[in-house]
Amino acid sequence: MKGKGEGGPPGQSSLMETRMLVFTAFFAALTAVGAFLALPVEPVPFSLQTFFVLMAGVVLGPRFGALSQAVYTLLGLVAPVYAGGASGPGVLFGPRGGYIFGFIAAALVVGVLSRGASGGFWDHLRVTGAMLAGVLVIYFGGMLTLHLVLGLDFRQAFLAGVLPFIPFDILKAFLAAPLALRIKKHVDAYP
Repeated sequence: MKGKGEGGPPGQSSLMETRMLVFTAFFAALTAVGAFLALPVEPVPFSLQTFFVLMAGVVLGPRFGALSQAVYTLLGLVAPVYAGGASGPGVLFGPRGGYIFGFIAAALVVGVLSRGASGGFWDHLRVTGAMLAGVLVIYFGGMLTLHLVLGLDFRQAFLAGVLPFIPFDILKAFLAAPLALRIKKHVDAYP
């Protein structure tokens, strides 16, 4: 079975690659916008970033979804695109860093688990499940850095950095799944 861009007219593969890189940059930008839609609470603010991280995995697939979040992560080293307008290595290697690194892994996991989904009822359930798995990946990274950087035990890290976010992240997954599948259809429809 041939993948997209294989065996087509000359140049079509590079055109598809360019198109996917544009979508990758777009999802990195959406994640940055999601960071500005945040409630500033400590140690980790509430934001809409995870909504776009989860969508990136479905719409772009594992490779480009993870790449979009890697671009976002690197951009935050020099530009104020992290939650609350923060930037720099201090954020990336501070208490919030595990969540940010978790975005890359989550987009990859969501992309792998949702591969081939097209929009039927069972696909919606599978994509929602993939997104919830992605949220767990983000939580794991966040708890790990809260433990390592702030010295919280894992129970404290869970109570401070996971428990308050669970209802909102479940809601984000249920809202993002149908939207991501719809956008994916349009992205896949381009030559």
